[in-house]
Amino acid sequence: MKAVVYEAFGQAPELRILPDPTPEPHSVIIKVEATGLCRSDWHGWVGHDPDIRLPHVPGHELAGVIAAVGRSVVRFREGDRVTVPFVAGCGSCPQCHSGNQQVCDDQFQPGFTHWGSFAEYVRIDRADFNIVRLPDEIDFATAASLGCRFVTSFRAVVDQGKVTAGQWVAVHGCGGVGLSAIMIANALGANVVAVDISDDKLRLAREVGAAVTINAKSQPDVVAAVRDATGGGAHVSLDALGHPQTCFNSVANLRKRGKHVQVGLLLAEQAAPPIPMAQVIAHELEILGSHGMQAHRYGAMLDMISAGKLTPQQLVGRRIDLAESIPALMAMDRFEGTGVTIIDRFRG
Repeated sequence: MKAVVYEAFGQAPELRILPDPTPEPHSVIIKVEATGLCRSDWHGWVGHDPDIRLPHVPGHELAGVIAAVGRSVVRFREGDRVTVPFVAGCGSCPQCHSGNQQVCDDQFQPGFTHWGSFAEYVRIDRADFNIVRLPDEIDFATAASLGCRFVTSFRAVVDQGKVTAGQWVAVHGCGGVGLSAIMIANALGANVVAVDISDDKLRLAREVGAAVTINAKSQPDVVAAVRDATGGGAHVSLDALGHPQTCFNSVANLRKRGKHVQVGLLLAEQAAPPIPMAQVIAHELEILGSHGMQAHRYGAMLDMISAGKLTPQQLVGRRIDLAESIPALMAMDRFEGTGVTIIDRFRG
């Protein structure tokens, strides 16, 4: 199969021919039809993820067709259109038993713990427990765009933030994660304040549901601007970028008893951001994380998409081929472009 592989962290990946994967008894092999290009892939490539063992094939936001099925798999067969959470559960640990596979004690992450989907084929283990069947009306590019960013935002807004109609929600960072969160919060009836430094991204934020936009480059006090726009602070605020400043602002712009949800990754030298802890205590704020979403929760999200209440296809930006993913991956830290970049051409 064709695949993108790197031999050293920070070294330019290469497009190579590698052996096709074969299924374990509990696995399936997916012929990849589309996969997202995510900043998490960039973090892995530069060496921020301790789970990665070299050489490595990145990619964790995928959708495709099952090409081969292990003998122990009972719920899926060849030809099924599927996707998979970027955090897959083992099915036997206490977290999985409680329904929280997204924090499984022995989790499997394509593109991190195992080779991923920047390839023609990818193996997914514990398939009966982790694979999600796609409705026919959802195309592969849209399904791949759900992979990490949209589902993480869905859990952040719905399950962690517990956003309700009429609340004010602040979203710091309008990349794929932030735009997903804006769309989802708006679909729930919330009023969304979008914060970014790019007018183009803020324009798209309005198109997907933001009621107010704030350009942090031209606004000297983002916290005050959010508080003013929301009449005292956000009920729920998300750092959708993953930066010490956006994390601080997201906590600081909350009203009393508000909730901060950390969605963007904070790794390496940014792993311990400053937090206004006196405010957290005095205002009884909540600080929550959101790390993927369980396969069994996909149904609620897919139903909203099928009903037209969520339109993640609006967030799909560039579509590129497998070779183009190499320079695109290496440039992820520049935050160029809008929406979600999708790799949807693997052959030829």
